[in-house]
Amino acid sequence: NGLVEEEKKRLVLVDGNAILHRAYHALPALTTRNGELVNAVYGFSLMLFKIFSELHPEYLAVSFDTAAPNFRHSEFVGYKANRPRMDSELAGQIEKVHQLVAAFNIPIVEVDGYEADDVIATLAKQAPKIEVVIVTGDKDLMQLVNDQVKLYMPTRGLSEGQMVGVEEVRVKMGVSPEQIADYKGLVGDQSDNYPGVPGIGPKTATALLEKFGTVEGVYQRLGEIESKTVLDKLALGAESAVLSKKLAKTLTDVPVSLDLKDCVARDYDREKVRAFFKELGFRSLVGRLDPTSPDVRRDSEGQNQPSLF
Repeated sequence: NGLVEEEKKRLVLVDGNAILHRAYHALPALTTRNGELVNAVYGFSLMLFKIFSELHPEYLAVSFDTAAPNFRHSEFVGYKANRPRMDSELAGQIEKVHQLVAAFNIPIVEVDGYEADDVIATLAKQAPKIEVVIVTGDKDLMQLVNDQVKLYMPTRGLSEGQMVGVEEVRVKMGVSPEQIADYKGLVGDQSDNYPGVPGIGPKTATALLEKFGTVEGVYQRLGEIESKTVLDKLALGAESAVLSKKLAKTLTDVPVSLDLKDCVARDYDREKVRAFFKELGFRSLVGRLDPTSPDVRRDSEGQNQPSLF
């Protein structure tokens, strides 16, 4: 049955920025002969091999943020304003990661004015009835999880990963995937620098959402809240709660369209990748490129991780 076959297929969407940052911070300094830092490129390479060997994608795409500001910056001047400028040593590796992804014949999907999160959310929503796995370290994307969409989140640096479905989101966050933006609306997000409702922590937020469902539900039924302290905090933070939820919610209407034909996890030019790895001194990765294997997804089956871990 062709339909059943199609439903077993898997689209893997990679949150390029999240994996890039994770690789940079998780791996020790690794330099080329010229002294150029390439640990994020190495870590990203490891993650690609891991995707091929563990997730076996039929379809694959990577999304990165662009330098252009997005609607969140105009909605809230302080959005991500607390973040230090990207380390020049990481910024210097971005172009090489783009080259790596291109060498592996994987499409990069970017849209100015939108974060990679929004692009991924839109592509996941557009996917036909096939399984979607989003590779990310970003908990914000837990809001996309449903029966069709799961997250694959790296743990222990990059050496292991956990598949996160609806139940795992509930256990980890105390709310359902569709309540993640509401949860962030109440507790805020330190790394993105939006406040939520000052004074409302995770415990109170999960209790409120369990009873009232959404941020709007909380404010429609304030009369049912007995604690004066909580009421006062909610009253003071009403505007902030609504704005914070809006900032937390991923967009699913980015002007981009998913064409699975462009995302087929196809073979790649091994010589091109081999030359790229050799240039950067990734000797352990050159060994993973088996020239006799017709399928990239079998290249790294059963291979040991390099001794970095």
